Amino acid sequence: MNIKNWIKPGLGIKRWIFLGILGMISFSTGIFSMGIDISSDILDKAHISIALIILGIILIFIGINNSFASILKVVNQYKNCGNMNREKVNKLIHRDKILNKGPKIVVIGGGTGLSVLLRGLKEYTSNITAIVTVADDGGGSGVLREDLGMLPPGDIRSCLLSLANTEPAMEKILQYRFKDGNLKGQSFGNLFIAAMNEIHGNFEVAIKEMSNVLAVTGRVIPMTLQDVKLYAKLKNGDIVQGESNIPEKSKELGSKIESVFLKPKKVHSPEDAIKAIRDADCIVLGPGSLYTSIIPNLLVKDIVKEIDKSNSIKIYISNVMTQPGETDDYSVIDHIDTIHKHTKKDIINYAIVNNGNISDTTLEKYFKDGAKPVIITEEEKEELLSKGICVVEDNLIDIKKNYIRHNAERLSEIIIGITSRI
Repeated sequence: MNIKNWIKPGLGIKRWIFLGILGMISFSTGIFSMGIDISSDILDKAHISIALIILGIILIFIGINNSFASILKVVNQYKNCGNMNREKVNKLIHRDKILNKGPKIVVIGGGTGLSVLLRGLKEYTSNITAIVTVADDGGGSGVLREDLGMLPPGDIRSCLLSLANTEPAMEKILQYRFKDGNLKGQSFGNLFIAAMNEIHGNFEVAIKEMSNVLAVTGRVIPMTLQDVKLYAKLKNGDIVQGESNIPEKSKELGSKIESVFLKPKKVHSPEDAIKAIRDADCIVLGPGSLYTSIIPNLLVKDIVKEIDKSNSIKIYISNVMTQPGETDDYSVIDHIDTIHKHTKKDIINYAIVNNGNISDTTLEKYFKDGAKPVIITEEEKEELLSKGICVVEDNLIDIKKNYIRHNAERLSEIIIGITSRI
């Protein structure tokens, strides 16, 4: 048996069994020493034997207790799966053990794109950390941010639900939006996080507590715990305040975005986010809105510094469609150059790009809004390769209710494949 594989973290059962065995050895040694000649140079005092016996009992108790706790943790995570027989429990334990040995992946972004990807990744690894933007100031999140002085919970909520192992009914409740009264348009999940935040007086703790309630696979961490606002400088020189206003003002004034920035400028990321980046096997940027979901995270200097220092694989997932008011007429290279402009060069190793076809019927609605498919040319692939960026193309299209989304399963397969080959 390969010792390295044996000790590699899985469910944690083996290490607790090993601790229990040490306890048995300690207990047995203590009992044995009680019966030998106490004039021995090694065991010349009875209290040493008693100490060994007590230590052995403690280690045995800890080992047994935590072995069962590891098993029950898996069973509890999947208790919504119906009647649990021995075969099903064994399968769930085996699955959880495999996922626990999966690559450590950090995904950075926000919005729908990030939550879609997380649903796919959790089928391949449980070592997921989502670092999520908290620059949102629109919708229900914006209202709670203004009224309660808390960080916007919307993107955090979506990511938690994507990584949750909970009953469908619970997800529907947390995603439910009130239709009337003062709470009209507000998500119940946002209110849940707001309540947790009030109870614990700490947004980071509130997220961790909600993660426990939902039996979340991996972790969800805000890019910062500071109250930040996103600003954009347009090419005509105008400054636009607020994440929700940027695309609308850009369209209204007919001026593209030159750059975005945060206020305050000196923003720090939680230590858990920094540690996750340092430990990562793979760091993924996107998919999501370039200027309002991905780049806000990269304006936190701590995050960029750690990504730059990291020897992990760094992947950018290109959007399937351009976004009116944000990335009008942008190519794949335009997206990547914009990231480099706001961070550092050589921060991306791989670019995952869609090459699947989209039906004219589906595209018609997007064309009316001014959106176009993001298509990469052979010349662009050669240019990216000259910059040290390998392009991976695949059919990444998933159409749901006439909305274009990334195929989370295929995207996750590609990410795991790239990570496993290195």
